[in-house]
Amino acid sequence: MTNEQLTYEQALEKLEATLRLLEDGDLSLEDAVKAVDDASVYLRIASERLEAARKKIEVRPEPEA
Repeated sequence: MTNEQLTYEQALEKLEATLRLLEDGDLSLEDAVKAVDDASVYLRIASERLEAARKKIEVRPEPEA
């Protein structure tokens, strides 16, 4: 599965896992830079999925009494 095929939940899970790796501080500089790049991709995907879901939700004004 490519990153572009990830669901919102999958992208969020991968983002959280990547952030945990960064927070641990055990990565080399090269691996940390790659993890930051990966995290930004997962964040973008999650944001896109969330925005798409928001657009599908139709907000209707309540009828006036």
